[in-house]
Amino acid sequence: MTQNELVLSWLKKSHIGPLEAMKELGIMRLAARIKDLRDEGHKIDMSWNYVTDRHGQERRVARYTLRELADAPSPTH
Repeated sequence: MTQNELVLSWLKKSHIGPLEAMKELGIMRLAARIKDLRDEGHKIDMSWNYVTDRHGQERRVARYTLRELADAPSPTH
């Protein structure tokens, strides 16, 4: 499975950020894979999330969501 296929498969289930991409998929350049997927026609949204790093500093990280997943109605219980 290619890196693009791995990222797309993940995005079909959940959003992804650089840490998940690196730890779970072994992908170091997530933004490049997102660009490839967008070039293929996939609608992927990006949002900024803020996290605290190990030194207590606030950092901004990108989170990517497949638009069809974001547009899906939430299941009701």
